[in-house]
Amino acid sequence: MSFDSLHPVVQHHVVNSLGWSNMRPLQEASIRPLMSGSDALLLAPTAGGKTEAAVFPLLSRMAFEGWTGISVLYICPLRALLNNLEGRVDTYARWLGRTAGVRSGDTSQASRRRQIVDRPDILLTTPESIESMLVSATIDPRALLGDLRAVVVDEVHAFAGDDRGWHLLAVLERLAELTGRSLQRVGLSATVGNPEELLGWLRGSNSALSASGVVVSPEASGGAATVDVTVDFAGSLANAGTVISRLHTGEKRLVFADSRRSVEELGVHLGQLGVDTYVSHSSLSLPERRRSELAFAQGRDCVIAATSTLELGIDVGDLDRVLQVGSPLTVASFLQRLGRTGRRPGSVRNMTFLGTSDEELLRASGLLLLWSGGFVEPISPTPSPAHIAAQQLVALALQKGAVGRHVWRESLRGLPLADAPALRTITDHLVAMGALDVDSDMLLVGPEADRRYGRRHFMEIMSVFTSDPQVKVLHGRDEVGAVDPLLLVKKVEGPRVIALAGRSWRVTSIDWKRRFAFVEPTDSGGIAKWLGTGRPMSFELTDAVRRILLGASPDGIAWTGRAETRLDELRHELADRVDAHRSVLLHTEDGAHWYTWAGGRANAVLAARLTSCRPGLVSAVAPYDNERISVTAGTPASVISGILNETQPKAWSKVFPEVADRAVTDLKFADLLPSDLARTTLALRMADPIGAEAVAGRLLVERFSAD
Repeated sequence: MSFDSLHPVVQHHVVNSLGWSNMRPLQEASIRPLMSGSDALLLAPTAGGKTEAAVFPLLSRMAFEGWTGISVLYICPLRALLNNLEGRVDTYARWLGRTAGVRSGDTSQASRRRQIVDRPDILLTTPESIESMLVSATIDPRALLGDLRAVVVDEVHAFAGDDRGWHLLAVLERLAELTGRSLQRVGLSATVGNPEELLGWLRGSNSALSASGVVVSPEASGGAATVDVTVDFAGSLANAGTVISRLHTGEKRLVFADSRRSVEELGVHLGQLGVDTYVSHSSLSLPERRRSELAFAQGRDCVIAATSTLELGIDVGDLDRVLQVGSPLTVASFLQRLGRTGRRPGSVRNMTFLGTSDEELLRASGLLLLWSGGFVEPISPTPSPAHIAAQQLVALALQKGAVGRHVWRESLRGLPLADAPALRTITDHLVAMGALDVDSDMLLVGPEADRRYGRRHFMEIMSVFTSDPQVKVLHGRDEVGAVDPLLLVKKVEGPRVIALAGRSWRVTSIDWKRRFAFVEPTDSGGIAKWLGTGRPMSFELTDAVRRILLGASPDGIAWTGRAETRLDELRHELADRVDAHRSVLLHTEDGAHWYTWAGGRANAVLAARLTSCRPGLVSAVAPYDNERISVTAGTPASVISGILNETQPKAWSKVFPEVADRAVTDLKFADLLPSDLARTTLALRMADPIGAEAVAGRLLVERFSAD
């Protein structure tokens, strides 16, 4: 039995301290591979016991093999998740006389100094904090991290889909070089569509050294859990708030909305309706987030409105209901949110969708159609992370003082951030621009890197994501959170009132030099605003919306009367835009629109191909969105069909969308790349050539609007 392989002290406490009569299937199945040192990807829904599945075997190895110092890193994508896990992991470690600690941007300098002298056995941290330890001028990273043996990456799917994943892998390879050993890598994730590929990505250089890697997912072969999913149509955010105030009173309700602005407006509206309401999102101060999450966890008849910050496994206590205002963009995200419920014996997993617009109702319907068909998105690492290669070269020069011009990439142990010619181009560019100096073929940090990134001990070089410029909001000495500066300069009549932390505040003064706004509470309704860019829908989701409009319906879903009515109306209103087997060129009073239903990235490729073959064919004002491409009025279908027919299938991967200057500016570390390489990097990320090819292979029908 696998349980018997755990250290006897761990076995004792599992039975006597936790009171478990048995372990969950994932926990049982993870023991042998982790105890043997294998890399692994552990898959289970939210609250599936993944933390214990990883920590118990690694603690047992720690005790059996006499590991010392910081021997395990437990890496999370969110600081809040680290803080949430610290007490639990430290309790488990202390069973064996070991300790766990957190090191993140929230950790005080005093705590950091203590960790150097008295190293915890398990360090809970983020990739950015690992980077800061590696490049620190005040600590020896080898002395601090040289005893490392294993790494646990929680919510690994959240890393793999963006640039933080490449940054994570890069620092793991540098840690392996630092320690002189391969580190055991354990990923924890909810359900993904391509687990073997995700494990291979996480393993990095370990894959070339050992075939020992395993996906552990015992639930995958079990029966489907009982779920209760309802779709409603509210028509507006205010109406959604009213519905929430009346639904499931007396219960704990977690409400997801996919923007900070919606969360704040919901929080204010629900408060005005007398609902005990809390909010959680990334622009709130740490004390404010903790206050909200703790109060909600201890409450009963209350609501917490949140962005995706509560999608990941932060514990807010037992939930009765999850509601979704609008719709997430992926089935994987839906499953994460659904998994927040149904934890108590006898309860079921549940979610109610509240569409506040026609687009949201259709997107939710399409998402549920994918889910009911068993589809879960594959996790695909972002292509062409050349800017991360540039960042890593500068970081390596900071870490080591100097690195060899022709051998620095050996520290990344084959990580495919860019091919060899691109890496040489990046190196030459950094030298030419003065970001790096050269001394006998050794590269050192140059004056230009110091000028651009040297503030606050190169803090900006340690993070691969760009933070919005925000103004801190202070009530007395207490920080409430931060808001977009545009919210504070927009003309208003009367007092300026903002919404933050689910409450309304009157702005009393603004210190633009220090970027502080001082506020006092008010009962007047406030407004919220943050900068943000919309994410395009995938080919699969947009095509599912097309199938919904053609009459498809997800199985096992309950619909309210108003949701059914509005969906039937939309099927009638939009009937001329969809076809079962063809794309549609629709001529209307405002122009011609090619309804591809291919998603924003595929349409970017198709629009670029049309433009390259016939300049001016695609509208310059609103060229494309997820559903359609707008072309010159009167364009016949034969013109589009001719361009598609003359394009060879393999050629779609060589069609690059146009990249706006603003997009280049928004790419972190783009200023460390040659401009053409930066634009190529972005173009590859904006494109879906497979989706474009799928649409190009369909027939095209021409229609004329009756309006």
